[in-house]
Amino acid sequence: MQKNSIAIFVANDEVPHNADALYKYKFNSSLFWLTGITQEDSMLILFPDNPDPRYKEVLVLVRPNELKEKWDGKRLRASEATAINGIKTIVWADALPALLQAWMHAAENVYLDSNEHDRKGSWLDTAQTRYIKHIQERYPLHNYLRAARILHELRSIKTQYEVEVIQKAIDITENTFRRLLQFIKPGVWEYEIEAEIVHSFLSQRATGEGYNSIIASGDNARVLHYIFNNNQCKDGELILMDFGAEYGGYNADLTRTVPVNGKFTPRQKEIYNACLQVHTAIVPVYLSQALLSRSIMKKQATSLPSNT
Repeated sequence: MQKNSIAIFVANDEVPHNADALYKYKFNSSLFWLTGITQEDSMLILFPDNPDPRYKEVLVLVRPNELKEKWDGKRLRASEATAINGIKTIVWADALPALLQAWMHAAENVYLDSNEHDRKGSWLDTAQTRYIKHIQERYPLHNYLRAARILHELRSIKTQYEVEVIQKAIDITENTFRRLLQFIKPGVWEYEIEAEIVHSFLSQRATGEGYNSIIASGDNARVLHYIFNNNQCKDGELILMDFGAEYGGYNADLTRTVPVNGKFTPRQKEIYNACLQVHTAIVPVYLSQALLSRSIMKKQATSLPSNT
């Protein structure tokens, strides 16, 4: 970050379902990468040049509430959060506003995080976008910068520990695929295959699906993100499956197409092998281009003036 900068990262929303129900909570992956915290209403504030050294890095947590904990489980205590990530200064969310005002007055630049994925398709107002609006309205004269650019660079390089966790997610997914090869047959329903996937993931201690599984038999395979999974698999059809396990906050991603009855027709085999040849030819080209692009980005980053 630039000198005299503060960076603020906020947790994802708890999303309401119907009545008093909520969808299963999904943590903000950037906040998780920085802190290891998967709890709602959390924040991370980094201010390396803070005049008060106690607040150079601050983890913000929701204050434990006995009534809420009776309904949906225990929340982290300060000592437990510190044990996860080593951050010693823990602030309860309801005490943050007064502290943040002093920190903001001492800072010149503010880094805020946002979802900058190239294929982001939703413009739903999120905790991130609402917080960006809130902080810019309250402190309009600061210089606001994008934290995502830095995070994308940092997160693209995996530590050995991260590689091991990703490999575990891959192993769970592979085991599940091999299990499905024994399960799929004419007459089985797409949702039964999905159920086998979830069962296999959880029985191997995955935290669940990394994303909604695509189980597309027959003509459904032409739908790029088919997620209804409610058709019966018929003899002579192909079935396209796209699924991946989540383990330790990291996801695997596997796509395979197999014949429902276990044997390709000559035409199916011809098309399958044509796709396989294209895939095999493209992968090394894609990897070399990605490495080249990354090298160029690093050179550009080191040559930029400090105020850019």
